[in-house]
Amino acid sequence: MSAATREEIATLVPGDWQLRAACRGADPAVFYSPDGERGSARVRREARARQICRPCPVLAPCRDHALAAGETYGVWGGLTEADRRKPAHRLRRGEPTTRLDPFASGRSHSSNVDSP
Repeated sequence: MSAATREEIATLVPGDWQLRAACRGADPAVFYSPDGERGSARVRREARARQICRPCPVLAPCRDHALAAGETYGVWGGLTEADRRKPAHRLRRGEPTTRLDPFASGRSHSSNVDSP
């Protein structure tokens, strides 16, 4: 997939961001966990998904869609299911939330894990 310029992305109508997604045509199994997936298998699969997301020209619209739509499953915009639950938990406890950066340093799980 070729990278779109910011100007091209800005002219897309809502929903058209999916046409520019780096994951378009990728195996959905990379982004969605099978039943019972746990531990290192989940970490490796999520790392592979994040590797696809990292250079995506529509990372922010994808992430924003997942948060606004309440997507509960899969990796969206580089955010895992657990990543997307964190802001909701903070809001319920009355804590401030910050902008989610799926590739910020200091994460408890690495997006740099190599594929098996």
